[in-house]
Amino acid sequence: MGRKAARDSAASKPRAPAKRASKSTTPTRETLAALDAATLIRLVLDETGQNPAFKKRVSAALAGLQGPDAVAALIDRRLAALEKARGFIDWRKSRTFVADLDAMLATIVSDLRPLDAGMALDRLVRFLDGANATLERAEDSAGRIEGLYDDAVRAAVEIVRALPPTQVARVAENLVPMIVGESFGLLDGLLQDIVAVLPAEALGALDAQLVAALAAIREPTAEDRAKANPYDFGPAYAIRMERLRLSRLREAIADARGDVDAFIAIESRDTREPPDAIAIAERLLAAGRAGEALDWIRRPYPYGHVGETSEAGEPGWRRECIEIQVLDALGQHGEAQALRWSRFERVLDPQALRDYLAKLPDFEDEDALERAFAYASAQKDPHGALFFLVGWPQLDRAAKLVMARRTEWEGRFWQWLAPAAEALEHDHPLAASLLHRALLDDILDRSRHRAYGHGARHLAALEDLAARLEPGDLTPGHAAYEASLRKAHRRKSGFWDYVDDV
Repeated sequence: MGRKAARDSAASKPRAPAKRASKSTTPTRETLAALDAATLIRLVLDETGQNPAFKKRVSAALAGLQGPDAVAALIDRRLAALEKARGFIDWRKSRTFVADLDAMLATIVSDLRPLDAGMALDRLVRFLDGANATLERAEDSAGRIEGLYDDAVRAAVEIVRALPPTQVARVAENLVPMIVGESFGLLDGLLQDIVAVLPAEALGALDAQLVAALAAIREPTAEDRAKANPYDFGPAYAIRMERLRLSRLREAIADARGDVDAFIAIESRDTREPPDAIAIAERLLAAGRAGEALDWIRRPYPYGHVGETSEAGEPGWRRECIEIQVLDALGQHGEAQALRWSRFERVLDPQALRDYLAKLPDFEDEDALERAFAYASAQKDPHGALFFLVGWPQLDRAAKLVMARRTEWEGRFWQWLAPAAEALEHDHPLAASLLHRALLDDILDRSRHRAYGHGARHLAALEDLAARLEPGDLTPGHAAYEASLRKAHRRKSGFWDYVDDV
């Protein structure tokens, strides 16, 4: 075959389609894989020349080719430099410092851990052990440095859960001396997570260590107490907090052993604080010792209901909930029901009402529910009642309440009125309009600049609702109402700018 014939024959054969490059310029595994090695090397070298944190990550990856010892040695040098540093890190240096810490943490977790998890855990513990000194010399108002230390705790916990128990026990044993004097509590949290996976024999040894550490804490002197500032912070306070932290760790061990009596003994004697009757009652109840739990839960607390305030601001809610559970466990259902109803009457707690209704005999729950709705609607302050009725949900009753007490709604209770207005818009436009007006009037009357965007949305909702109202339903009508707002608040240009954008 001649050359021309060969060329013609080759031309007649179908060609394989050329490989098309991705149109995406977003760096992903797929798009970067299309680049040749020389281009990637150039990009990496360019970035290492400009980004010290990235250069350290690349150095760690290269060290990983030599094995875990090389990566660990690199990390150890950085940790040693961090531990020796004493200069204050102000806001100008903070970004670079955070990037450096982040690179160190990533090297431990991403480069060393896959090679040797135990060595990575040792470095994480050492990293966390330096948190106190680092946070004291760094400006961290944004919480970025503290966030990195929290990430380190989570990474350490993940490693711990995958290690053999004997290795975990060794880590726990080494942590106790580090915890003494550590003020930020990061290592405390790590040790509490470790306690949950320790075998029984290791728990005993760890508890003995903590007992010895507690015994070594000196009692505060009169001079220590005299150094307290008006907020009671001073040497005596530090000693008290140290004792409390170690005692809390001992309580975690007691919980891991299922030893309620040991927990009670520590809480009653070693913390030097009033015993947490609620925590004790919870554990006694779980252990089937409801009679003792009732005794504890009914003991007076010397400082009131500290730490027991509900989201609605009602004190003693946790104590009361535990008491109800204890009474049920003892078969004292009448007293438990009385407490549930009492709680509903005080704060219109929907869960208390649901629990109350669930415990009633058949056919009695409907009458009780009607009684509850009537009680809520008759409250002197209607705002909580509206929130309860909307949340149940009883929207018809909520709308009737809005109409019956139309002059009493105060927009400053926006956390209750705003969701109620939105819930009522579909079927009860007049009631929803009253609430939207109350909310908008409050925003403008009090010049709440940060809420102007919400105010503009209230005005837009009022315009939509107005089309569904009958003439005379709402006085003044929407057009007159908006005109009055523009006249009374004409200088609030920030608000009217939001209105124009909605």
